Amino acid sequence: MQPGPHNAITDVPGIHVGQVERLDPPYLTGTTVVHVPGTAVAAVDVRGGAPGTRETDLLSPVNSNGGVNAIVLTGGSAFGLDTAGSVMRWLEERGEGVRVGQGEYDVVPIVPTAVIFDLARGGDFKARPEPSWGADAIAAASGGPVALGNHGAGAGARARSLKGGVGSASVRFDDGTTVGALVIVNAAGSTIGADGTLYGARLGLGDEFAHLRTPTEEPPAAAPGRNLIPGPSMNTVIAVVATDVPLDKAATKRMAMIAHDGLARAIDPIHTLVDGDSIFALSTATDGPRLSVTDPTALGQLETVYAAGARTLTRAIVHAMLNAESVPTPDGGIPSYRDAFPSAFSTT
Repeated sequence: MQPGPHNAITDVPGIHVGQVERLDPPYLTGTTVVHVPGTAVAAVDVRGGAPGTRETDLLSPVNSNGGVNAIVLTGGSAFGLDTAGSVMRWLEERGEGVRVGQGEYDVVPIVPTAVIFDLARGGDFKARPEPSWGADAIAAASGGPVALGNHGAGAGARARSLKGGVGSASVRFDDGTTVGALVIVNAAGSTIGADGTLYGARLGLGDEFAHLRTPTEEPPAAAPGRNLIPGPSMNTVIAVVATDVPLDKAATKRMAMIAHDGLARAIDPIHTLVDGDSIFALSTATDGPRLSVTDPTALGQLETVYAAGARTLTRAIVHAMLNAESVPTPDGGIPSYRDAFPSAFSTT
């Protein structure tokens, strides 16, 4: 058992990722798209108290939808939901979607979406993702390495007092089975303990995080997550976990549910009333019988995949924090973990 070649969600066959962002003032936001050219069985589990989502009801195991074409994760709060429309048009132009007619392009693409709250984080409330950013992101999608930190929907993310961002990780089992995760870390809670260590680093795969040390610096003071807007912080961690194991919709739903354990191991507190924590799960397998939670003979394999999904998501959160870069903001800036705790990377 080891990370895949990219240690990213794109190690799962059938998963492509594309991202766009703007970091020039007053912008500090972006959009990330997970494209599934061959479609995937999908589910979602929402546990935060302030979610911003689109097209999630149809993912319920009791509803008839058979799969999705893409997942959009974006900044801009509810305004960012508009980015999904351009993703749908991009897919429609290529005939990807649920076929509803005889024509080559008579399709309805299925594009569930979740947003984070990053409004005004770069200085202007209206400096948020444009609807076209979704199409730009999916057009750039590939199955290669995923840019981490201040990219895509992670551009304006923060985790309490520190800069958040986009993170990804994967694990490949000896039989070739792969599980991957991609996360946008924008939490009201903290990713670090009182000693400055990252909560999730203890769950690294092998020596993945063995280079980290307990830092000697004092943690920076907690900062509000809304910056220019008075009132309580507004945040949200959104993620996608994926596998090439063939799961039916109910089994995929269970994968999304258990993946929230991965958030709880890396962020404290989690699932607050000012977070919209939402996790999508994908099964990209295109043929063969699908595993079901009601099949006793499948339980061992399912539990292995579920545990891997949660742990991989925890690892992805750590990679988001380690790759995030400090950014200037109107309220004094958001320091990265690396800049706040340089001694954590000491080799002595």
